Amino acid sequence: MTAITTLTLCQVDYANPQHMQALLDLLDGYARDPMGGAEPLSDFAKANLPQALAARPHLFSVLAFDPAAGGLPVGLVNCVEGFSTFACQPLVNVHDVVVVASHRGRGVAEQMLVLVEQLARARGACKLTLEVLEGNTPAQKLYRRLGFENYQLDPAMGQAQFMQKWL
Repeated sequence: MTAITTLTLCQVDYANPQHMQALLDLLDGYARDPMGGAEPLSDFAKANLPQALAARPHLFSVLAFDPAAGGLPVGLVNCVEGFSTFACQPLVNVHDVVVVASHRGRGVAEQMLVLVEQLARARGACKLTLEVLEGNTPAQKLYRRLGFENYQLDPAMGQAQFMQKWL
């Protein structure tokens, strides 16, 4: 497939109903995909996510629309600003990267991540972080091409592992 050069990218306005509908639709599609856990978003998440996102200034999202497909929303990246105590600067965690199946492999994620990097730099962030599943080799290739590396402090101590505990 050829790369799409005519995407319309924007930072999501959480108060904009069109942006929020696109965000919810894309996020629900991602949640239903095996890479997102294969379960739809809960009714609670769908009902409360717009207000929850708008209430948190340390969150931001990017949308991609394809004008050639009637302005269809085709990509989403959700980001969370954190803080690096070692650098004493903000960092940005790329939390969700979503591209609809019809547009995968066409440069959508790359274009969105370029905008994410610009927005992170404008926030004074020292780095971007993200998690990726071991089986998602296309995403890993993209992230490496964009300069991401596995996290480690001392190679003798190995690479960091992403862990979770549900509360």
